[in-house]
Amino acid sequence: MEEKLKKFTGEIMQVPPLYSALKRNGQRLSVLLKQGQKVEAKPARPVTVHRLSLKDFSPPLFTLDIECGGGFYVRSLVDDLGKELSSSAHVRELTRTKQGQFTLEHALHEEHWTVEHISHSLKEPPGLPAASDGSGEMEMDPYPAVRSESDHEEPASSSRHPEREPHPDTGAQSEAGGLPSREKNLA
Repeated sequence: MEEKLKKFTGEIMQVPPLYSALKRNGQRLSVLLKQGQKVEAKPARPVTVHRLSLKDFSPPLFTLDIECGGGFYVRSLVDDLGKELSSSAHVRELTRTKQGQFTLEHALHEEHWTVEHISHSLKEPPGLPAASDGSGEMEMDPYPAVRSESDHEEPASSSRHPEREPHPDTGAQSEAGGLPSREKNLA
């Protein structure tokens, strides 16, 4: 498997999944599909995989660690990897570990989903130095960085800050664009 992963590192051509945020005539392909309309796959496009490694392999499940550029679809990679292995594979769990300068350490835990915490976090993200009080020294943010208590990380969609960098082609957030991801329990 590790040998096959090398084929998916660097600049590769990737066909985006039909169920995605990509649009045709201003409407998401996924919405058109749900309406029963025939939708053709978008053509393959170049994407970049900076780093791709196998973190765990417990057949039939495996975990990947991926650092990729914008416009990258993890579901497409996993599907292509399954085909390369003369089998099939799908994503069972996806954790977005970084988006731009933000990491899971900047994520706001669910118990802090209050107007006060969210407002403060949008002004000064947790874990980053807060504005100076005039003394010349930086203060640390009073809201602690999030640390996972177990090996299970919260899904990125429910635990991270809102997207701050839109996808360069569509203006929308992409599934895994411009970030490292940790794939868990792929089969």
